[in-house]
Amino acid sequence: MVIGHESAGVVAKVGSKVKNLTVGDRVAIEPGVPCYKCDHCKQGSYNLCPDMVFCATPPYDGNLTRYYKHAADFCFKLPDHVTMEEGALLEPLSVGVHACKRAGVSLGSRVLILGAGPIGLVTLLVAQSMGATEILITDLVQHRLDIAKELGATHTLLLTSDDTAEQVVDCVHHTMFEDPDISIDCCGAENSTRLAIFATRAGGVVVIVGMGLPEMKLPLFNALAREVDIRGVFRYCNDYAAALALVASGRVTVKRLVTHHFDIMETQKAFETAHSGTGGVIKVMIHVQPRNTNNPVKF
Repeated sequence: MVIGHESAGVVAKVGSKVKNLTVGDRVAIEPGVPCYKCDHCKQGSYNLCPDMVFCATPPYDGNLTRYYKHAADFCFKLPDHVTMEEGALLEPLSVGVHACKRAGVSLGSRVLILGAGPIGLVTLLVAQSMGATEILITDLVQHRLDIAKELGATHTLLLTSDDTAEQVVDCVHHTMFEDPDISIDCCGAENSTRLAIFATRAGGVVVIVGMGLPEMKLPLFNALAREVDIRGVFRYCNDYAAALALVASGRVTVKRLVTHHFDIMETQKAFETAHSGTGGVIKVMIHVQPRNTNNPVKF
């Protein structure tokens, strides 16, 4: 099957009933189109639609192609000063927006983020923009933590694969001086989810973004006895417009996340680079046309 779901493109053709777009418009593509008919859609939670057509989710092909047909309602026109690359990055950024909204990040929030991969880093950016004043982010790779520090993390914490949640929680509390109000797990590993629960203050919130094993051993009694809410995140819902506004306004800068660029004919090399994790890779961008072809301003 064709893969790809983080993308931006140029409108080549529109249907007769499309009023919001014209040929030549540069757009960011929200990759999931719901049924519009089920209770979830009618109630506004279209990300939970059981009949969602989502790019690169079987049986549907993705949009790593030269041409792709998509619903106009889920194409967001880019201002001239927003690049195609930034448009493509609205997809992971929307995950961060949805996670922070689910977590209730607000002015003065103390936030712990588990994982400094792409989703952890965009969550960091969004949490800052929503008013979090203290953010600690963890990872197993120092380079990722260095980037997190560049992006504004208050604290970073390098972990090892041998660290247990019980051991690390003391480091978290020592570093932040107070327990975090919110912990956002962007890894999905059992140990990181356990750490999120143990570290969060009583009455706080744990949001699980990363998808790990179907079943995990978690300290539920610890969470229940301290009234720590555990909330899930599935993709995003009504978040693309907010993500675009953050980038267009300059409140959030995602350019630092793109570390490698490849032409579409180099797709295999691009995926090998992303898979290897070497060379300081964070996000790998594949260009259907030569870089900056459709950018009024260079990326």
